[in-house]
Amino acid sequence: MHRLSVGEFKEAEKLPLIVVLDDIRSLYNVGSVFRSSDAFRVEAIYLCGITACPPDPQIHKTALGGEDSVNWKYFENTEDAVKELHDKNYFVYSIEQVEGSTKLQNLQLTKDRKYAVIFGNEVKGVKQNVVDASDGCLEIPQFGTKHSLNVSVTAGIVVWEFAKNLALLR
Repeated sequence: MHRLSVGEFKEAEKLPLIVVLDDIRSLYNVGSVFRSSDAFRVEAIYLCGITACPPDPQIHKTALGGEDSVNWKYFENTEDAVKELHDKNYFVYSIEQVEGSTKLQNLQLTKDRKYAVIFGNEVKGVKQNVVDASDGCLEIPQFGTKHSLNVSVTAGIVVWEFAKNLALLR
């Protein structure tokens, strides 16, 4: 199946994308995001606020080892994570339904830029001050009676879109 070992993963070229989790309550959601981030060779995950950090059996249950392969860093405040990302020249998107957000299907990326995507709390979403500190917002169009998706499902969709778009540019 051409799977990488953890060591090979650590050495492999990464997608120029950092995933930021802003106050995610469910450890299973955190684990699922690690697993998806491993699948698409995301550069790192920033865990912020109340978001739990590995090692943890509940994270491992859904990450299935992704928490060992994907680099991660903890920030007490998401705002500090955004500041660090901006200092390192990342273009930061919050994934949130707001006035003026970019629909995911209209996302245009460039190969010479690094990106970060912020996913918010399961109930409250991305905090407003974090949205305000972001460079833009992305939204997944939805056509049913519900206007939200589970955060780990959202992360999988968004990370895939970045992987698809950036892979075409390489």
